[in-house]
Amino acid sequence: MAKPKSFYFCSECGYQSSSWLGRCPECGKFGTFQEEVVQASKTGSIAKNKSAAGASKPKLIRDVTTNETQRIPTQCGEFDRVLGGGIVPGSLLLLGGEPGIGKSTLLLQTALSIPERKVLYVSGEESEQQIKMRADRLENNERRTQGGELYVVSETVTQRIFEHVDSVQPDLLIVDSIQTICTENIDSSAGSISQIRECTAEFQRFAKESGVPVLLVGHITKDGNLAGPKVMEHIVDCVLQFEGDRNYGYRMLRSLKNRFGSTAEIGIFEMQGDGLREVANPSEFLLSQRDENLSGCAIAATLEGARPMFIEVQSLVSSAVYGTPQRNANGFDFRRLSMLLAVLEKRCGFKLGAKDVFLNIAGGIRVSDPGIDLAVACSILSSNVDIPISPRHCFAAEMGLSGEVRPVSRVEHRIAEADRLGFEKIFVSKYNARSLNKKRFGIEIVEVSVIEDAFRALFA
Repeated sequence: MAKPKSFYFCSECGYQSSSWLGRCPECGKFGTFQEEVVQASKTGSIAKNKSAAGASKPKLIRDVTTNETQRIPTQCGEFDRVLGGGIVPGSLLLLGGEPGIGKSTLLLQTALSIPERKVLYVSGEESEQQIKMRADRLENNERRTQGGELYVVSETVTQRIFEHVDSVQPDLLIVDSIQTICTENIDSSAGSISQIRECTAEFQRFAKESGVPVLLVGHITKDGNLAGPKVMEHIVDCVLQFEGDRNYGYRMLRSLKNRFGSTAEIGIFEMQGDGLREVANPSEFLLSQRDENLSGCAIAATLEGARPMFIEVQSLVSSAVYGTPQRNANGFDFRRLSMLLAVLEKRCGFKLGAKDVFLNIAGGIRVSDPGIDLAVACSILSSNVDIPISPRHCFAAEMGLSGEVRPVSRVEHRIAEADRLGFEKIFVSKYNARSLNKKRFGIEIVEVSVIEDAFRALFA
């Protein structure tokens, strides 16, 4: 019997060492090395890699022929938008998200919707009966299962998973989740760094050799990063992040890495009792419906990737009761809020240093687009003077430290979306307005150069 081999792996990047190290020489992190018992078999991945290398030979790049790859549509517009038009055959995708956010529901709903395709759903966390119970809860399950074939199996060993693949011959393989899968080539337990790395490499080889796309589900850590070594994210072709606030029921699908499409697209879903519903117009839930005009509310035209969205910025400015002024931002960068408050006090003369300022982005989302700076500043000024801003006005501009209103990217898309939604005025930087053809839009475009211009136009 071979003596078990023990190695140390970095939990951040997966670097392997024969002895414990205090600092990882690959990523520079401290205290990340963990000991794992690894015993590779003779028929492991090394032999497979050698045989695969011998079957191919280098070619001149001018001799390489390319064919237009036919993507597999998922019949889910939001999912296809993020992927770039569908699933590429032979690709390896990784979907991450918090526990209970809806990863398994999204994949099962997608597997039921793909027409005329065989899908093998492998679960290492649930039994076949539990998968069937979830499928029965999805909307119009009978209609979905008419077009395709969905096979389910509960398995955790890669060798037996590939045996099921040989018998079913699926067009798409879904594995839920990679942390529960193990291979017999490694003696360490499932979920360890070496197991995750080896299992991911095995699925990658299978996808590239057979042309069958593989979709893996991954857990995330407390910091919101994908659990496992960073090398796993480099192996896969596409990294998707499924996120959202459970209190609101809305979910966002982002692409952190995509070798076959853009990473600037997002998909928005609404979690309901019978599954996930696509949200074609994100502004329908980000803009609150109110009958009265209230001070401290401003509508911002932001971009999530290449998609324009309108969000409501809410502010509350009041006198500091407890002596020390409080600052709180929900869904917005706290340091940027402090910068905007300093600009308003220095350039506009508003004494906000002795007042409490609370800022909230309605809808439970977090926005990092600097194009909402003008909306944030106007909402703070509206609450300070207690004068409401018309709900038919919106803002799309960035603010500088000297109080100037700076241009933003894709302003035409923001204005066109504001015009489509029925807004009457949009406040933009005059530097953006120079290159605009105002006759194209039915909305009134208000040009501002400094924050004082916006204040006079709103509260004069």
